This record gives sequence, structure tokens and C-alpha cells, in this order.
Amino acid sequence: MDSFTFILMMLAIWRITYLFSHEDGPLDVVIKIRMQLGQSFFGNLLDCFYCLSVWVAIPFAVWKANSIENFFLLWFSLSGAVCILQKLIEKNNS
Repeated sequence: MDSFTFILMMLAIWRITYLFSHEDGPLDVVIKIRMQLGQSFFGNLLDCFYCLSVWVAIPFAVWKANSIENFFLLWFSLSGAVCILQKLIEKNNS
């Protein structure tokens, strides 16, 4: 996989994670889902950007990995890159 693909996947994961953890979504769909889930496992997961990024990265890693070793490497590196990006964004917004 090339760097461009990795960066595109990272940005897509960031966008999906940010949508589900910080935004109301179109027609308030996401906020309604969060309210319905309440304090359940999935409700709490949607409250934590960093936790959610781990789960959102899974389908991307499955899609691009060609071995089980590459899957784990890609999964955690994508989530880690997204977390670093979020930290940089939070730092710039403070």
C-alpha cells in the first residue's frame, strides 16, 4: 500500500470517528443514535474519540491487509495516526 492510500484512509477514519463522537449528524441522526444508546457499551464508545477510532479503523484494515500480520499493523497504525491527528487539532484549537 502506498502513502497516499494510507493518508486517504486515515482522513476517512478521522472524519467518520469525528462525526460519530462530536457531531449531531445530518438531520440529527447521530445525536439520536447516541441518545438511544445511552450509557451502554456502544453509547460510551461514541463518547470517546480515541476508543472509537480503534473500531472505525477495523474495516479499513480488513479491506487493505493481505495477511493477518499486516491487518494488525495496519489497524493499529491507522488508529494511532488518527489519534495523533486529533491531538494536533485539539492543541491548535486551545
